[in-house]
Amino acid sequence: MLAALQLAIVAGLLVWRAGDDGAARPQRVASPSARAARDAPAPTAHRFDRARAMRLVRLQLAAGQRPAGSPQLRAVAERLRALLPAGRFEDVPDHPGLRNVVGEIPGTAPAVVLGAHYDTEYHPPGFVGANDAAAAVATVIEVSRTLRRTARPAGAPAIRFVLFDGEEEPKPTDDFYRDALRGSKAYVTAHPGETRAMVLLDYIGNRGVQLPREGSSDPGVWRRVRAAAAQVGVAPVFPDGDEVSITDDHAPFLRAGVPAVDLIDWSYRYKDTVNDTYNKLAPASVDAVGETVVELLRTWR
Repeated sequence: MLAALQLAIVAGLLVWRAGDDGAARPQRVASPSARAARDAPAPTAHRFDRARAMRLVRLQLAAGQRPAGSPQLRAVAERLRALLPAGRFEDVPDHPGLRNVVGEIPGTAPAVVLGAHYDTEYHPPGFVGANDAAAAVATVIEVSRTLRRTARPAGAPAIRFVLFDGEEEPKPTDDFYRDALRGSKAYVTAHPGETRAMVLLDYIGNRGVQLPREGSSDPGVWRRVRAAAAQVGVAPVFPDGDEVSITDDHAPFLRAGVPAVDLIDWSYRYKDTVNDTYNKLAPASVDAVGETVVELLRTWR
């Protein structure tokens, strides 16, 4: 699904943390299996409706496998567009049948983009992508609903909600950036200078979710994310450390000079398998990430 430099690790996940002298040191955190046995902490804020978000996950999964350009994905896209503020489609040039779904809450320019991809892998047969990335799509939509009725500071930036088509590669590839990320590359090309920062959601719904800083993510935006998480009581979900760099839909924004972060639990054990199903998700994880993102965007100025 995504290209990444994977580290061989025994009995746990290593993330990298800077010591007092500035040197990077490995920090051991709980193994994926151990973390999967416990839920994310309950947020102290209650703006995000996790039950509604989980219903949106089920809506997507009911359509089955949804590869880019497929009739089932286009049908789902119609439902998603209607749920975003001022929702619209943007075609992906040179890829007939592909289209991003875009919504917006007005504010000052340039906008902050909150994104997720809504297509699934074309293989293996039967792959429905509960965590890759139906949970992220549902979170983006529920965040948009929450922020529409939430007061923000004077001069707050516009917020664009973008569901990217064609994130997954259409065929086996040795260059994921070249052949995949079709919707995010098209969006960046079509909207030069219109984005001040970008937050991408990907694997965020699994039980025991842990979201250290993805290796290529912008440190400044990452500090904002962690501050928002601490404010709503879920700081343990965003540990102080780095994971591997991952080629994902934030990469075209980074290459265009836009500060961007990718919230993704790369240790998710069911990624790219037919076992990435609804029962692998935890409402508590979706809630923790949803409340964090609402707080992040609610207070952005």
